[in-house]
Amino acid sequence: MYGSDKVTDDSERTAFRRAEKKYKLYYDDTYKSSKKKKLPKQVDLSEVIDFKCILGCYKQDGALPLGVNAIKCDLDRPVFCLENRPGFYFIPGALSLQEQCQWIRESLTNFPQPSNRTNHNAIYGSIQDLFIAAKGKKVLVEDDEISDFNVDSDVERSVSNGNTHNWKFVEENTVSSKRGTACKSIPASVLLRKLRWSTLGLQFDWSKRSYDISLPHNKIPSALCQLAKRMAAAAMPTGEEFKPEAAIVNYFASGDTLGGHLDDMEADWSKPIVSMSLGCKAIFLLGGKSRQDPPIAMFLRSGDVVLMAGEARECFHGVPRIFIDEESEEISLLERHFSNQDDLHFLEYIKNSRININIRQVF
Repeated sequence: MYGSDKVTDDSERTAFRRAEKKYKLYYDDTYKSSKKKKLPKQVDLSEVIDFKCILGCYKQDGALPLGVNAIKCDLDRPVFCLENRPGFYFIPGALSLQEQCQWIRESLTNFPQPSNRTNHNAIYGSIQDLFIAAKGKKVLVEDDEISDFNVDSDVERSVSNGNTHNWKFVEENTVSSKRGTACKSIPASVLLRKLRWSTLGLQFDWSKRSYDISLPHNKIPSALCQLAKRMAAAAMPTGEEFKPEAAIVNYFASGDTLGGHLDDMEADWSKPIVSMSLGCKAIFLLGGKSRQDPPIAMFLRSGDVVLMAGEARECFHGVPRIFIDEESEEISLLERHFSNQDDLHFLEYIKNSRININIRQVF
């Protein structure tokens, strides 16, 4: 997700790389030596497709930009297609505010739970209740170091990464008060911010780039399956129903990117990938079958759903930029839904983050 582009000559980059560089977050270095907050450099967004505006115009007078078509299905809104990208479908505002809040909560509390795997497994093992620990200002400490710590057994749970190292969450002040001992520790809040992905249903082995059906896993929640089936219908072959078997949840903070790639590990590409956006707005690049094909840039907002099936599955795609709340006030409706005291930690997270849930039929 976070590879750097070492090529310095822009002419040597592919068309996809040039687009990534164009939209990537860079900071103005005017105040580099001062204490003033760095400001994002201005980006030319004039060529970015805005399906929210397209939907508004379409509702008003049926007008559509050149190259964009609309189809009707069982949803309460049109589904937009691009003439030069068969198999690509965009459903703006497909998720209600209630659904957005529901899946933001699930993505932070339940989806990273074992037996689901996350990017933290390789170092820390299967971490239990990370969001709760971050909310409680806990610290993850290597188990070998904590025999003298007082651990709240009702909240804290051991984690293991498959070897001799075990970790537990403890109170922050417990770690700071234990002087004279070298202690490997990391705040839960830092781990939450470093959470990059979690996998639901059939588990994807990133090292082998394949699904490992032998790995233990939690089932995709029934409500999410039903939602994915309903969204996928527009892209499904006639008479067939989408079967959600695996999902990958991506977590983006400011400055994070998802480099151009293909999702090609599923058996049948005629079945769509159902991709749901939550939180901060992002730019999505949809390229062609070669990295040399200039990609189409479009905005993804909270509640938008994208479907990629058939030929679109062969197209490179990625996310070069998210816009945090300070740059874009577009999550104000989410803020009002997360305004009560119990939801403030969800609000604090999502104001500066984007979550993407992409659901797949593996076989």
